[in-house]
Amino acid sequence: MDDAVIVVALLLVAATATAAVTARDPVHQALVLAVLGSALALLFTVLHAPDVALSQLAVGSALTPLLLLLSVRKVRRRRQRKGRTE
Repeated sequence: MDDAVIVVALLLVAATATAAVTARDPVHQALVLAVLGSALALLFTVLHAPDVALSQLAVGSALTPLLLLLSVRKVRRRRQRKGRTE
C-alpha cells in the first residue's frame, strides 16, 4: 500500500512538472508551479519527511509563485507605461 501511494505521488509530481515546463504564459507557469510545490509537499509527507514537506509548502507553493506573479505584474506595467510614453 505504501509503495502505491509513493508511485501515485511521483506520477503527480512528474505530471505537474511537465505541465510547468510546457506552459508558455508566465502567469500560468507560476500557478502550475504552486501546484507542483503542493505535489512535492505531498510526496515528502508520504516519504515521512514532514519538516521538509512544510518547508516545501511554504516556499514552493506560496512564496516562489507569489514572487513570480509580482515580477510578471511589474514587467507588464513597465511595458504599458513605456508604450504610453512613445
